Amino acid sequence: MNKDQINQNLEKLNLKYQSMGQDLSAYLDGLLISNYTTYWDYINIDTLLTLQKPKTDFPDEEIFIMYHQITELYFKMCLNEMEQIANNGQIIGENGEDLGWNEKLDVNFFISRLGRMNRYFETLTQSFDIMVQGMEKEQFQRFRMALLPASGFQSAQYRLIEFASTPLLQLVRKEKKEECINTPLEEQYEHIYWKQGATEIETGQKTLTLEQFEKKYKYEFINWIKRFEQKNIYQKYLELDKESKNNNELKEALRNFDLNVNVFWPLVHYKSAVRYLQEKNKDVAATGGTNWQQYLPPRFQKRIFFPELWSEQEKEEWGKGWVVKEVFGE
Repeated sequence: MNKDQINQNLEKLNLKYQSMGQDLSAYLDGLLISNYTTYWDYINIDTLLTLQKPKTDFPDEEIFIMYHQITELYFKMCLNEMEQIANNGQIIGENGEDLGWNEKLDVNFFISRLGRMNRYFETLTQSFDIMVQGMEKEQFQRFRMALLPASGFQSAQYRLIEFASTPLLQLVRKEKKEECINTPLEEQYEHIYWKQGATEIETGQKTLTLEQFEKKYKYEFINWIKRFEQKNIYQKYLELDKESKNNNELKEALRNFDLNVNVFWPLVHYKSAVRYLQEKNKDVAATGGTNWQQYLPPRFQKRIFFPELWSEQEKEEWGKGWVVKEVFGE
């Protein structure tokens, strides 16, 4: 960088800090004595590698913990994209300053962010063999008993992704949807599909897993649902002009997201559950007592974020394509 470029950048910095009522020379003094940024400090590697706290001495338990931690980081990345879509994209100025938000959602921006989210879920789905094949069945069935009543069912971020994707009514149990039309969100929430999957198989009562989950997150969920009521992914699509709504690339990205979240992701969990929780003559209960046999297969719940984008036959056969491919090899 030559002297003129340095002077130009210094002038830009001076204007930036003047606009904030700050003295550039004070910041430059601080820069002179600042230490270099290192990879391990920036990523917090030392802290990251201490976040695995196994409950047993089985070595495969640490694999189990780390994979779920990786999953939650991908969920957080997805929520970052959903925030951007909800707010029509943040405008960043030439000098990195936040200039606010666009008035309208640009269709290319929409496609780009959906593409990112699809890649996150595709990566998770494709890597799930770490859970399906990556642990010894005997080890898992033993160390899992030390995890009671914790369950992957209790992933709050996955629920936030669902709530930011579609109106709450689309997540209500299918047999309750009609009676929940035009009812308050709080009432719809009581009939959300995943509560049925966290009931005691024998008694039909709420599991301790569900009780703990709602105790911690219920009011956060309700507030999040209200916040995204008018700016969830489906609503943002419906508000587009006719030309944008008919964009084939956008519709394909939305359909892929629907499949990634509501078909492929739960089904790889189902595949894992069959390997680890199904024995010759009986099914082993999940750690949280969740009814995984009825909860995980998409054909039972048929949760669909963007119903307008699917034919009646596609909705009727929701999840069938995966089963045909994975089970029958066709």
